[in-house]
Amino acid sequence: MTPIYIADYNYPLPDERIAKYPLPERDHSKLLVYRDGQVSEDRFYNVGDYIAPHSLLIYNNTRVIQARLEFHKPTGARIEVFCLEPLEPHDYQLSLSSTTGCTWKCMVGNAKKWHTEAIELKAGEWTLRAYKQETLGNTFAVRFEWDEANVSFAEILDAMGELPIPPYLNRKTEESDKTTYQTVYSRIKGSVAAPTAGLHFTEKVLSDLHNRGIETDEVTLHVGAGTFLPVKTADANEHTMHTEIIAVPKSTIEHIIAQIGHIVAVGTTSMRTLESLYFIGCRFLNTEASEYRNIESIHVGQFEPYEQKSFPSTEEALRAIVAYLDATGQQTLHAETQIMIKPGYVFHVVDQLITNFHQPQSTLLLLVSAFVGGDWRTIYDYALGHEFRFLSYGDSSILNRKL
Repeated sequence: MTPIYIADYNYPLPDERIAKYPLPERDHSKLLVYRDGQVSEDRFYNVGDYIAPHSLLIYNNTRVIQARLEFHKPTGARIEVFCLEPLEPHDYQLSLSSTTGCTWKCMVGNAKKWHTEAIELKAGEWTLRAYKQETLGNTFAVRFEWDEANVSFAEILDAMGELPIPPYLNRKTEESDKTTYQTVYSRIKGSVAAPTAGLHFTEKVLSDLHNRGIETDEVTLHVGAGTFLPVKTADANEHTMHTEIIAVPKSTIEHIIAQIGHIVAVGTTSMRTLESLYFIGCRFLNTEASEYRNIESIHVGQFEPYEQKSFPSTEEALRAIVAYLDATGQQTLHAETQIMIKPGYVFHVVDQLITNFHQPQSTLLLLVSAFVGGDWRTIYDYALGHEFRFLSYGDSSILNRKL
């Protein structure tokens, strides 16, 4: 595999260019437009000017949970527990709706001060107990229990947790973040970070897109804390991508099939979900229908796109998923993806990408570079030279895939 030197994906990002807060009006952020190697700018409320009528815009409907919990032991020691993903029940919705207890994979701050004893957190008359269980690399399995009947874990988190805004904002979570760090279309709880490209959308923008004949649909990818992990290896190919859980309704897949060649992804999470669908479909094309019910889980590996030998059409691959769902009586595809989209990747589903400006030497910057045929510096030099705001609360861009 050809080395990808992460040092080649560095650029100067002064702290004052990182947006610490969003603009008062979401859709008034600046919009960088990249098409055919040319860069221009506008405001996000005009994004529909750059999307062809009858295109299909797909966004990630995940909702950020208040995943950070701060406990204090009787000794005064502070223990921070950051919920990453459910272990038991493993399904997000089942775990968040549990009224008896659940186990999550968590990062634990000050873990050395927490041994086998339960630690407690109170909110009003509710008491949450946490038990640290086995070590999972740099994380832990943590069991949560509470006595209150008919109270779900989602309600516990809403009452006791804190919204985990990105660490590079270098500030505490504020009450306003509970609104501004959620997209207007967020509805499926599970993420520990927002799909930030969607933060620019308003109901007015969505209505404008509809009036222009631009259709919309949604997928779910629950964003994990791994999205903030820097690439620490000199060769990006040696970086281990994080795994995230996706869910895509059959109706959405059928909608994509009808619009192939005109697909707009809102954000890198939607991009990773949509491109993962292609490789899932390729797998089903090589699986006998009689074997469908023996499939226990679906996982797209980090380098699967680069190891595949044959590449059927996008329509063939997506129709294979529909056939699998029909044969197994499912209305939604549930899977995990570890896909790494990097220079050299061949795109199969997405034609346009709406995205923010990402950290230097990050896997997200590699994804952007792949999408624009390596021309990322043209885009970022323009943004840096024209007072664009960067990262989660920053400005936006709409990029056309370089063919």
